[in-house]
Amino acid sequence: MKISIAAAIGLLALTVTEAVKVNPLPAPVSISWGSSGPVKVDNHFRIVGPKHDVLSKAYARTASLIKSEKWTPQTWEQAPATYPPFPILNKRAEAAAASSHSKTLKTINVVVSDLKADLQLGVDESYTLDITSAGQGTIKAKTVWGALHGLQTLNQIVISDGHHGLEIEQPVHIEDAPKYPHRGVMYDTSRNFYSLKSLKRQIDALAYSKMNVFHWHITDSQSWPVEIKKHPQMTKDAYSPREVYSQADIRALIKYGRERGVRVYPEVDMPGHSASGWKQVDPKSVTCDKSWWDNDGWTHHSAVEPNPGQLDIAYDGTYKLIKDVYSELTKVFTDNFFHVGFDELQTYCYNYSTPSMDWFKAHPGATYSDFADMYLEKALPIFNDKPSRRLVMWEDSVLSPDFSANNVPKDIVMQSWNNGVSNIKSLASKGYDIIVSSSDFLYLDCGYGGWVTNDPRYNVNAPPAIPQDLQDAFNANPSDYSLTTVNYGGAGAS
Repeated sequence: MKISIAAAIGLLALTVTEAVKVNPLPAPVSISWGSSGPVKVDNHFRIVGPKHDVLSKAYARTASLIKSEKWTPQTWEQAPATYPPFPILNKRAEAAAASSHSKTLKTINVVVSDLKADLQLGVDESYTLDITSAGQGTIKAKTVWGALHGLQTLNQIVISDGHHGLEIEQPVHIEDAPKYPHRGVMYDTSRNFYSLKSLKRQIDALAYSKMNVFHWHITDSQSWPVEIKKHPQMTKDAYSPREVYSQADIRALIKYGRERGVRVYPEVDMPGHSASGWKQVDPKSVTCDKSWWDNDGWTHHSAVEPNPGQLDIAYDGTYKLIKDVYSELTKVFTDNFFHVGFDELQTYCYNYSTPSMDWFKAHPGATYSDFADMYLEKALPIFNDKPSRRLVMWEDSVLSPDFSANNVPKDIVMQSWNNGVSNIKSLASKGYDIIVSSSDFLYLDCGYGGWVTNDPRYNVNAPPAIPQDLQDAFNANPSDYSLTTVNYGGAGAS
Protein backbone atom coordinates (compact mmCIF):
# COMPACT_ATOMS: atom_id res chain seq x y z
CA MET A 1 0.00 0.00 0.00
CA LYS A 2 1.45 3.36 -1.02
CA ILE A 3 1.30 6.25 1.38
CA SER A 4 0.31 9.72 0.27
CA ILE A 5 -0.47 13.12 1.75
CA ALA A 6 -3.61 15.17 1.40
CA ALA A 7 -2.95 18.58 -0.14
CA ALA A 8 -6.33 20.00 0.79
CA ILE A 9 -9.27 19.27 3.02
CA GLY A 10 -11.34 17.72 0.23
CA LEU A 11 -13.98 18.47 -2.36
CA LEU A 12 -17.70 18.96 -2.00
CA ALA A 13 -19.89 15.99 -2.81
CA LEU A 14 -20.26 15.75 -6.57
CA THR A 15 -23.99 15.26 -6.35
CA VAL A 16 -25.66 18.06 -4.45
CA THR A 17 -28.93 17.27 -2.74
CA GLU A 18 -31.32 20.18 -3.05
CA ALA A 19 -32.72 19.54 0.41
CA VAL A 20 -29.61 20.65 2.30
CA LYS A 21 -27.42 23.75 2.31
CA VAL A 22 -24.30 22.18 3.82
CA ASN A 23 -22.39 18.94 3.46
CA PRO A 24 -19.46 17.74 5.57
CA LEU A 25 -15.87 18.14 4.38
CA PRO A 26 -13.96 16.30 3.13
CA ALA A 27 -16.69 14.59 1.13
CA PRO A 28 -17.63 11.28 2.81
CA VAL A 29 -17.45 8.01 0.92
CA SER A 30 -21.25 8.05 0.80
CA ILE A 31 -23.94 10.35 2.17
CA SER A 32 -27.70 9.94 1.88
CA TRP A 33 -29.96 12.77 2.99
CA GLY A 34 -33.61 12.18 3.75
CA SER A 35 -36.47 14.44 2.73
CA SER A 36 -38.84 14.46 5.69
CA GLY A 37 -37.67 17.81 7.00
CA PRO A 38 -35.28 19.21 9.62
CA VAL A 39 -34.39 17.25 12.72
CA LYS A 40 -34.47 19.56 15.74
CA VAL A 41 -31.47 19.20 18.04
CA ASP A 42 -32.13 19.87 21.70
CA ASN A 43 -30.09 22.81 23.03
CA HIS A 44 -29.01 20.56 25.91
CA PHE A 45 -28.28 17.45 23.85
CA ARG A 46 -25.70 14.94 25.12
CA ILE A 47 -23.13 12.72 23.47
CA VAL A 48 -22.74 9.41 25.27
CA GLY A 49 -20.58 6.36 24.70
CA PRO A 50 -17.90 4.17 26.22
CA LYS A 51 -15.68 5.72 28.86
CA HIS A 52 -12.24 6.36 27.39
CA ASP A 53 -9.53 8.91 28.14
CA VAL A 54 -9.71 10.31 24.59
CA LEU A 55 -13.39 9.81 23.76
CA SER A 56 -14.81 11.17 27.02
CA LYS A 57 -13.04 14.49 26.42
CA ALA A 58 -14.15 14.49 22.79
CA TYR A 59 -17.84 14.07 23.75
CA ALA A 60 -17.71 17.15 25.96
CA ARG A 61 -15.54 19.17 23.55
CA THR A 62 -17.79 18.49 20.54
CA ALA A 63 -21.05 19.18 22.37
CA SER A 64 -19.67 22.40 23.84
CA LEU A 65 -18.46 23.63 20.44
CA ILE A 66 -21.77 22.90 18.71
CA LYS A 67 -23.79 24.62 21.45
CA SER A 68 -21.57 27.68 21.67
CA GLU A 69 -21.15 28.23 17.92
CA LYS A 70 -24.74 27.69 16.81
CA TRP A 71 -23.19 27.70 13.36
CA THR A 72 -24.93 29.63 10.60
CA PRO A 73 -23.39 28.68 7.24
CA GLN A 74 -22.02 31.69 5.36
CA THR A 75 -22.17 29.90 2.04
CA TRP A 76 -24.00 26.80 0.99
CA GLU A 77 -24.73 24.36 -1.76
CA GLN A 78 -27.88 24.72 -3.76
CA ALA A 79 -29.26 23.73 -7.13
CA PRO A 80 -30.26 26.35 -9.70
CA ALA A 81 -33.44 28.15 -8.68
CA THR A 82 -36.75 26.79 -9.90
CA TYR A 83 -40.15 28.41 -9.53
CA PRO A 84 -42.95 25.97 -8.63
CA PRO A 85 -46.62 26.81 -9.00
CA PHE A 86 -48.08 29.01 -6.29
CA PRO A 87 -48.58 26.74 -3.25
CA ILE A 88 -52.09 25.98 -2.17
CA LEU A 89 -53.35 25.46 1.36
CA ASN A 90 -53.47 21.66 1.10
CA LYS A 91 -49.78 21.43 0.21
CA ARG A 92 -48.90 23.70 3.11
CA ALA A 93 -50.88 21.51 5.43
CA GLU A 94 -49.13 18.36 4.11
CA ALA A 95 -45.72 19.95 4.68
CA ALA A 96 -46.65 20.94 8.21
CA ALA A 97 -47.91 17.44 8.92
CA ALA A 98 -44.71 15.87 7.59
CA SER A 99 -42.62 18.21 9.69
CA SER A 100 -44.56 17.35 12.83
CA HIS A 101 -43.39 13.71 12.67
CA SER A 102 -39.80 14.72 13.39
CA LYS A 103 -38.74 14.37 17.01
CA THR A 104 -36.08 16.27 18.88
CA LEU A 105 -32.58 14.78 18.95
CA LYS A 106 -31.51 14.72 22.58
CA THR A 107 -28.78 12.05 22.64
CA ILE A 108 -26.08 10.92 20.23
CA ASN A 109 -24.84 7.42 21.01
CA VAL A 110 -21.25 6.53 20.15
CA VAL A 111 -20.44 2.84 19.67
CA VAL A 112 -16.81 1.66 19.32
CA SER A 113 -15.88 -1.99 18.87
CA ASP A 114 -12.13 -1.68 19.62
CA LEU A 115 -11.07 0.78 22.31
CA LYS A 116 -7.43 -0.38 22.38
CA ALA A 117 -6.26 0.20 18.79
CA ASP A 118 -3.30 2.59 18.91
CA LEU A 119 -3.04 5.80 16.92
CA GLN A 120 -0.46 4.69 14.35
CA LEU A 121 -0.23 4.55 10.57
CA GLY A 122 -2.94 2.35 9.07
CA VAL A 123 -5.29 2.25 12.06
CA ASP A 124 -8.94 1.89 11.02
CA GLU A 125 -10.48 5.39 10.84
CA SER A 126 -13.85 4.47 9.34
CA TYR A 127 -17.19 5.38 10.87
CA THR A 128 -20.91 5.60 10.13
CA LEU A 129 -23.23 8.34 11.31
CA ASP A 130 -27.03 8.07 11.39
CA ILE A 131 -29.56 10.75 12.28
CA THR A 132 -33.17 9.55 11.95
CA SER A 133 -36.39 11.52 11.60
CA ALA A 134 -37.41 9.97 14.93
CA GLY A 135 -34.65 11.92 16.66
CA GLN A 136 -32.14 9.10 17.10
CA GLY A 137 -28.43 9.76 16.56
CA THR A 138 -25.72 7.11 16.36
CA ILE A 139 -22.03 7.11 15.49
CA LYS A 140 -20.45 3.69 14.99
CA ALA A 141 -16.73 3.11 14.54
CA LYS A 142 -14.28 0.25 14.79
CA THR A 143 -11.76 2.38 16.69
CA VAL A 144 -11.60 5.51 18.81
CA TRP A 145 -9.95 7.34 15.90
CA GLY A 146 -12.84 6.69 13.52
CA ALA A 147 -15.27 7.84 16.20
CA LEU A 148 -13.40 11.16 16.46
CA HIS A 149 -13.95 11.73 12.73
CA GLY A 150 -17.63 10.93 13.20
CA LEU A 151 -17.84 13.58 15.91
CA GLN A 152 -16.19 16.11 13.57
CA THR A 153 -18.82 15.33 10.93
CA LEU A 154 -21.57 15.79 13.50
CA ASN A 155 -20.05 19.15 14.34
CA GLN A 156 -20.25 20.13 10.65
CA ILE A 157 -23.90 19.23 10.04
CA VAL A 158 -25.54 20.69 13.17
CA ILE A 159 -26.45 24.28 12.33
CA SER A 160 -28.51 27.14 13.71
CA ASP A 161 -32.24 26.91 13.00
CA GLY A 162 -32.42 30.72 12.80
CA HIS A 163 -34.40 30.96 16.03
CA HIS A 164 -31.69 30.47 18.68
CA GLY A 165 -31.97 26.70 18.34
CA LEU A 166 -30.11 23.89 16.56
CA GLU A 167 -31.07 21.55 13.76
CA ILE A 168 -29.82 19.03 11.23
CA GLU A 169 -31.34 19.89 7.87
CA GLN A 170 -32.58 16.38 7.09
CA PRO A 171 -32.22 12.85 8.42
CA VAL A 172 -28.94 11.49 7.13
CA HIS A 173 -26.89 8.31 6.76
CA ILE A 174 -23.12 8.69 6.28
CA GLU A 175 -20.48 6.04 5.65
CA ASP A 176 -16.91 7.28 5.62
CA ALA A 177 -13.25 6.22 5.66
CA PRO A 178 -10.12 8.13 4.56
CA LYS A 179 -8.70 7.56 1.11
CA TYR A 180 -5.10 7.85 2.37
CA PRO A 181 -3.78 6.64 5.73
CA HIS A 182 -1.28 9.54 5.95
CA ARG A 183 -2.81 13.02 5.66
CA GLY A 184 -0.65 15.72 7.13
CA VAL A 185 1.12 19.04 7.18
CA MET A 186 4.77 19.76 8.01
CA TYR A 187 5.45 22.59 10.47
CA ASP A 188 8.97 24.06 10.52
CA THR A 189 9.75 25.50 13.94
CA SER A 190 13.51 25.45 13.46
CA ARG A 191 13.48 28.49 11.15
CA ASN A 192 10.49 30.20 12.78
CA PHE A 193 9.44 29.86 16.40
CA TYR A 194 5.74 29.29 17.06
CA SER A 195 4.20 29.25 20.50
CA LEU A 196 2.74 26.05 21.90
CA LYS A 197 -0.68 27.73 21.80
CA SER A 198 -0.40 28.38 18.06
CA LEU A 199 0.78 24.81 17.38
CA LYS A 200 -2.27 23.50 19.26
CA ARG A 201 -4.43 25.72 17.08
CA GLN A 202 -2.88 24.05 14.03
CA ILE A 203 -3.73 20.62 15.46
CA ASP A 204 -7.33 21.80 15.91
CA ALA A 205 -7.38 22.76 12.22
CA LEU A 206 -5.99 19.35 11.20
CA ALA A 207 -8.62 17.57 13.30
CA TYR A 208 -11.50 19.68 11.96
CA SER A 209 -10.55 18.66 8.41
CA LYS A 210 -9.89 15.01 9.36
CA MET A 211 -6.17 15.18 8.68
CA ASN A 212 -4.12 13.00 10.98
CA VAL A 213 -0.39 13.88 10.90
CA PHE A 214 1.56 16.78 12.43
CA HIS A 215 5.06 16.44 10.91
CA TRP A 216 7.19 18.51 13.27
CA HIS A 217 10.43 19.74 11.65
CA ILE A 218 12.27 20.56 14.86
CA THR A 219 15.91 21.11 13.83
CA ASP A 220 17.91 22.70 11.05
CA SER A 221 21.29 24.30 10.47
CA GLN A 222 19.88 27.64 11.60
CA SER A 223 18.73 26.58 15.05
CA TRP A 224 18.10 23.80 17.53
CA PRO A 225 15.13 24.94 19.63
CA VAL A 226 14.43 21.58 21.33
CA GLU A 227 15.62 20.62 24.80
CA ILE A 228 18.09 17.73 24.92
CA LYS A 229 18.72 17.01 28.58
CA LYS A 230 21.94 15.10 27.99
CA HIS A 231 23.36 18.03 26.02
CA PRO A 232 21.65 21.21 27.26
CA GLN A 233 24.16 23.37 25.38
CA MET A 234 22.54 22.34 22.06
CA THR A 235 20.02 25.19 22.36
CA LYS A 236 22.76 27.80 22.80
CA ASP A 237 22.45 29.18 19.27
CA ALA A 238 18.70 28.75 19.08
CA TYR A 239 16.11 31.25 20.22
CA SER A 240 15.74 32.88 23.62
CA PRO A 241 15.20 30.50 26.57
CA ARG A 242 11.43 31.06 26.42
CA GLU A 243 11.47 30.09 22.74
CA VAL A 244 12.89 26.62 23.31
CA TYR A 245 10.49 23.66 23.39
CA SER A 246 11.00 21.68 26.59
CA GLN A 247 10.35 17.96 26.68
CA ALA A 248 7.27 18.77 28.77
CA ASP A 249 6.07 21.00 25.91
CA ILE A 250 6.60 18.18 23.41
CA ARG A 251 4.71 15.68 25.54
CA ALA A 252 1.87 18.18 25.98
CA LEU A 253 1.58 18.69 22.22
CA ILE A 254 1.67 14.94 21.53
CA LYS A 255 -1.09 14.43 24.11
CA TYR A 256 -3.12 17.28 22.62
CA GLY A 257 -2.79 15.75 19.15
CA ARG A 258 -3.67 12.26 20.32
CA GLU A 259 -6.87 13.52 21.94
CA ARG A 260 -7.87 14.82 18.49
CA GLY A 261 -6.70 11.86 16.41
CA VAL A 262 -3.54 13.60 15.14
CA ARG A 263 -0.19 11.81 15.18
CA VAL A 264 2.82 13.97 16.04
CA TYR A 265 6.21 12.79 14.85
CA PRO A 266 9.52 14.65 14.52
CA GLU A 267 12.01 15.36 11.80
CA VAL A 268 15.63 15.74 12.83
CA ASP A 269 17.27 16.73 9.57
CA MET A 270 20.66 15.01 9.20
CA PRO A 271 23.34 14.77 7.97
CA GLY A 272 22.51 17.82 5.82
CA HIS A 273 21.22 21.13 7.20
CA SER A 274 23.11 20.47 10.43
CA ALA A 275 25.16 23.07 12.25
CA SER A 276 23.67 24.99 15.15
CA GLY A 277 23.14 22.73 18.13
CA TRP A 278 25.34 19.85 17.02
CA LYS A 279 28.52 21.95 17.05
CA GLN A 280 27.76 23.20 20.56
CA VAL A 281 28.39 19.65 21.82
CA ASP A 282 31.22 18.61 19.52
CA PRO A 283 32.55 21.09 16.92
CA LYS A 284 34.25 18.22 15.06
CA SER A 285 30.84 16.68 14.28
CA VAL A 286 30.04 19.51 11.86
CA THR A 287 31.87 20.48 8.68
CA CYS A 288 31.78 23.52 6.36
CA ASP A 289 29.66 25.55 8.79
CA LYS A 290 32.08 28.47 8.45
CA SER A 291 32.22 28.33 4.65
CA TRP A 292 30.65 30.81 2.26
CA TRP A 293 27.65 28.96 0.93
CA ASP A 294 28.24 30.47 -2.53
CA ASN A 295 25.18 29.49 -4.49
CA ASP A 296 26.33 31.75 -7.33
CA GLY A 297 29.52 29.76 -7.98
CA TRP A 298 27.62 26.47 -8.20
CA THR A 299 30.66 24.21 -8.50
CA HIS A 300 31.95 25.40 -5.13
CA HIS A 301 28.72 25.88 -3.18
CA SER A 302 28.48 24.24 0.25
CA ALA A 303 24.75 24.79 0.82
CA VAL A 304 21.65 25.81 -1.12
CA GLU A 305 20.79 28.42 1.49
CA PRO A 306 22.46 29.93 4.54
CA ASN A 307 23.49 28.71 7.05
CA PRO A 308 25.87 26.08 5.66
CA GLY A 309 26.83 23.05 7.71
CA GLN A 310 26.52 19.26 7.52
CA LEU A 311 27.32 16.47 9.93
CA ASP A 312 30.80 15.08 9.30
CA ILE A 313 29.86 11.50 8.55
CA ALA A 314 33.50 10.36 8.35
CA TYR A 315 34.10 11.42 11.98
CA ASP A 316 33.30 8.66 14.47
CA GLY A 317 32.23 11.11 17.17
CA THR A 318 29.31 12.17 14.98
CA TYR A 319 27.57 8.84 15.52
CA LYS A 320 27.90 9.02 19.29
CA LEU A 321 26.16 12.39 19.19
CA ILE A 322 23.47 11.12 16.81
CA LYS A 323 22.80 8.21 19.16
CA ASP A 324 22.54 10.51 22.20
CA VAL A 325 20.01 12.78 20.48
CA TYR A 326 18.01 10.02 18.81
CA SER A 327 17.81 7.86 21.94
CA GLU A 328 16.52 10.77 24.00
CA LEU A 329 13.96 12.00 21.48
CA THR A 330 12.51 8.54 20.82
CA LYS A 331 11.65 8.37 24.53
CA VAL A 332 9.60 11.57 24.11
CA PHE A 333 8.01 11.05 20.67
CA THR A 334 5.80 7.97 20.82
CA ASP A 335 4.83 7.57 17.15
CA ASN A 336 6.36 4.71 15.16
CA PHE A 337 7.45 7.19 12.46
CA PHE A 338 10.69 9.15 12.87
CA HIS A 339 11.96 11.39 10.07
CA VAL A 340 15.76 11.41 9.77
CA GLY A 341 16.14 13.90 6.95
CA PHE A 342 18.80 13.26 4.25
CA ASP A 343 17.85 16.14 1.95
CA GLU A 344 20.02 18.51 -0.06
CA LEU A 345 23.43 17.08 0.87
CA GLN A 346 26.17 19.10 -0.83
CA THR A 347 29.31 17.25 -1.91
CA TYR A 348 31.63 20.27 -1.76
CA CYS A 349 30.93 20.71 1.95
CA TYR A 350 33.10 17.66 2.70
CA ASN A 351 36.14 19.30 1.12
CA TYR A 352 36.36 21.18 4.42
CA SER A 353 36.55 17.92 6.41
CA THR A 354 39.90 16.24 7.02
CA PRO A 355 38.29 12.91 8.12
CA SER A 356 36.18 12.89 4.94
CA MET A 357 39.11 13.63 2.65
CA ASP A 358 41.10 10.92 4.45
CA TRP A 359 38.22 8.48 3.88
CA PHE A 360 38.27 9.13 0.13
CA LYS A 361 42.07 8.72 0.05
CA ALA A 362 41.66 5.37 1.80
CA HIS A 363 38.99 4.30 -0.71
CA PRO A 364 40.38 5.05 -4.20
CA GLY A 365 37.63 5.29 -6.79
CA ALA A 366 34.88 5.72 -4.19
CA THR A 367 31.97 8.00 -5.14
CA TYR A 368 29.71 10.13 -3.00
CA SER A 369 27.12 7.38 -3.34
CA ASP A 370 29.62 5.05 -1.62
CA PHE A 371 30.14 7.76 0.98
CA ALA A 372 26.36 7.92 1.56
CA ASP A 373 26.27 4.11 1.91
CA MET A 374 28.96 4.35 4.58
CA TYR A 375 26.78 6.80 6.51
CA LEU A 376 23.72 4.54 6.34
CA GLU A 377 25.74 1.50 7.43
CA LYS A 378 26.71 3.35 10.61
CA ALA A 379 23.48 5.28 11.24
CA LEU A 380 20.75 2.72 10.49
CA PRO A 381 21.67 0.42 13.41
CA ILE A 382 21.12 3.46 15.68
CA PHE A 383 17.78 4.36 14.09
CA ASN A 384 16.37 0.83 13.95
CA ASP A 385 15.80 0.74 17.69
CA LYS A 386 12.56 -1.28 17.74
CA PRO A 387 10.68 -3.61 15.35
CA SER A 388 7.77 -1.21 14.87
CA ARG A 389 9.98 1.72 13.90
CA ARG A 390 9.50 3.15 10.40
CA LEU A 391 12.05 5.67 9.28
CA VAL A 392 11.17 8.46 6.89
CA MET A 393 13.76 10.08 4.62
CA TRP A 394 13.61 12.69 1.93
CA GLU A 395 13.74 11.25 -1.58
CA ASP A 396 17.24 12.72 -2.07
CA SER A 397 18.62 9.64 -0.35
CA VAL A 398 17.54 7.64 -3.42
CA LEU A 399 17.19 10.17 -6.25
CA SER A 400 19.84 12.85 -5.67
CA PRO A 401 22.06 13.11 -8.77
CA ASP A 402 25.07 14.00 -6.59
CA PHE A 403 24.68 12.26 -3.25
CA SER A 404 22.21 9.37 -3.38
CA ALA A 405 22.97 6.11 -1.58
CA ASN A 406 23.09 2.81 -3.45
CA ASN A 407 21.42 0.66 -0.81
CA VAL A 408 18.51 2.43 0.91
CA PRO A 409 16.28 -0.25 2.49
CA LYS A 410 12.82 -0.55 0.97
CA ASP A 411 11.09 -0.34 4.35
CA ILE A 412 12.16 3.31 4.69
CA VAL A 413 9.37 5.68 3.67
CA MET A 414 10.39 8.19 1.02
CA GLN A 415 9.06 11.74 1.23
CA SER A 416 8.96 13.22 -2.27
CA TRP A 417 9.31 16.97 -2.74
CA ASN A 418 10.85 17.52 -6.17
CA ASN A 419 9.88 17.05 -9.84
CA GLY A 420 6.27 16.16 -9.09
CA VAL A 421 4.86 13.01 -10.66
CA SER A 422 8.19 12.07 -12.26
CA ASN A 423 9.90 11.42 -8.92
CA ILE A 424 6.81 9.79 -7.45
CA LYS A 425 6.73 7.29 -10.32
CA SER A 426 10.44 6.63 -9.96
CA LEU A 427 10.17 5.90 -6.23
CA ALA A 428 7.08 3.74 -6.70
CA SER A 429 8.81 1.70 -9.40
CA LYS A 430 11.64 1.03 -6.96
CA GLY A 431 9.17 -0.33 -4.40
CA TYR A 432 9.13 2.44 -1.80
CA ASP A 433 6.18 3.71 0.20
CA ILE A 434 5.84 7.42 -0.52
CA ILE A 435 4.66 10.55 1.23
CA VAL A 436 3.79 12.98 -1.56
CA SER A 437 4.60 16.61 -0.77
CA SER A 438 5.64 18.00 -4.15
CA SER A 439 6.97 21.54 -3.86
CA ASP A 440 5.30 22.78 -7.03
CA PHE A 441 1.79 22.45 -5.60
CA LEU A 442 1.97 21.37 -1.96
CA TYR A 443 4.56 23.77 -0.53
CA LEU A 444 2.77 26.71 1.07
CA ASP A 445 5.95 28.84 0.89
CA CYS A 446 6.77 28.15 -2.77
CA GLY A 447 3.91 27.09 -4.99
CA TYR A 448 4.57 28.47 -8.46
CA GLY A 449 6.69 31.40 -7.21
CA GLY A 450 10.35 31.90 -8.02
CA TRP A 451 12.72 29.27 -6.70
CA VAL A 452 14.70 30.16 -3.59
CA THR A 453 18.34 30.44 -4.64
CA ASN A 454 21.09 32.96 -4.11
CA ASP A 455 19.56 35.18 -6.79
CA PRO A 456 21.51 38.46 -6.81
CA ARG A 457 18.30 40.33 -7.66
CA TYR A 458 17.21 39.75 -4.05
CA ASN A 459 20.10 41.96 -2.91
CA VAL A 460 18.64 45.08 -4.55
CA ASN A 461 16.82 46.99 -1.82
CA ALA A 462 16.89 50.47 -3.35
CA PRO A 463 15.34 51.96 -6.46
CA PRO A 464 17.40 51.46 -9.59
CA ALA A 465 19.43 54.32 -10.98
CA ILE A 466 17.59 56.31 -13.63
CA PRO A 467 19.50 57.43 -16.75
CA GLN A 468 19.84 61.21 -16.95
CA ASP A 469 17.78 61.58 -20.13
CA LEU A 470 14.95 59.63 -18.51
CA GLN A 471 15.26 61.71 -15.35
CA ASP A 472 15.04 64.89 -17.44
CA ALA A 473 11.86 63.56 -19.01
CA PHE A 474 10.39 62.85 -15.57
CA ASN A 475 11.34 66.35 -14.40
CA ALA A 476 9.63 67.90 -17.43
CA ASN A 477 6.54 65.71 -17.05
CA PRO A 478 6.08 64.59 -13.42
CA SER A 479 4.59 61.11 -13.14
CA ASP A 480 3.70 58.54 -10.47
CA TYR A 481 5.59 55.93 -12.46
CA SER A 482 8.90 54.73 -11.04
CA LEU A 483 11.40 52.09 -12.05
CA THR A 484 11.21 48.86 -10.08
CA THR A 485 13.24 45.71 -9.59
CA VAL A 486 12.10 42.19 -8.72
CA ASN A 487 12.71 42.91 -5.06
CA TYR A 488 12.15 46.66 -4.84
CA GLY A 489 8.68 47.78 -5.80
CA GLY A 490 8.20 44.77 -7.99
CA ALA A 491 6.16 41.61 -7.62
CA GLY A 492 8.87 39.82 -5.67
CA ALA A 493 9.90 36.22 -5.98
CA SER A 494 9.20 33.19 -3.78
